[in-house]
Amino acid sequence: MSVALTKTDFHFPGQKAVYHGKVRDVYNIGDEQLIMVVTDRISAFDVILPKGIPFKGQVLNQIALTFLDATTDICPNWKTASPDPMVTAGIMCKGFPLEMIIRGYLCGSAWRTYKSGVREICGIRLPEGMRENEKFPHPIITPTTKGEIGTHDEDISKAEILAQGLATAEEYELLERYTQELFERGTEMAAKRGLILVDTKYEFGKHNGKIYLMDEIHTPDSSRYFYAEGYEDRFEKELPQKQLSKEFVREWLMDNGFQGKVGQKVPEMTDEIVHSISERYIELYEHITGEKFVREEQTDLLARIEKNVNNYLK
Repeated sequence: MSVALTKTDFHFPGQKAVYHGKVRDVYNIGDEQLIMVVTDRISAFDVILPKGIPFKGQVLNQIALTFLDATTDICPNWKTASPDPMVTAGIMCKGFPLEMIIRGYLCGSAWRTYKSGVREICGIRLPEGMRENEKFPHPIITPTTKGEIGTHDEDISKAEILAQGLATAEEYELLERYTQELFERGTEMAAKRGLILVDTKYEFGKHNGKIYLMDEIHTPDSSRYFYAEGYEDRFEKELPQKQLSKEFVREWLMDNGFQGKVGQKVPEMTDEIVHSISERYIELYEHITGEKFVREEQTDLLARIEKNVNNYLK
């Protein structure tokens, strides 16, 4: 089996703090820049699963870099460099406590909610009679609060965001516009590769009074993709869509009795399951970028990352 990086504990020059997220370890360098290490950890239902997925961190980091570089004309983003295949360096921003989720199709958690009889999500009324995986007349924005590790993100409406002071009216208007335009660009880029960008999420923050796009963008951890070929036929026949996203991990967990609820146990992650998830991530990289994935040297991931980041910080 290939090696997976599931834990980091670096001490970089000028380091002031470190934040260990579900997947990313973010190092604060002098309160000015961040070093984001994208690990091979994998989470689902807001739970970090017990085994890492080889090459997942490299896949996520390199897809995110592709899209960050391709969207700088829409909005500024935090990235300044990528010193290692699993690392992005960038501007330190104060994040909005929100995830801006945008959906082009009714599926995933939105479908599960709709199927239960709910017809309003985040203050947005949904039409009656929709079917799973049906395209919305226009993409809808359904923000969530950004919870701490181990807590579930909660749906929130624009009215609640403004009432709670999580963003000003002017800021939120810009967040919505950036979200719509980024999704449009991602949709266009996916279409060129024979994919449909179904839904995704963006995170934003401020630096010196200016709003920046932060974190990852259009990766399989933050987005859902369908294959365009066969979409209409599968939809008409009410068959599951062929998709490239983390949803297949959630479905495997649900099939084995796990949805992140109290008392539920994560099913055993066999080497076969881990390998298949790794291959699915690599498949998405190659589909969405149109480039062959280069498996970087793995003998000592921690030493490689530390050396590359230290050289960058010099």
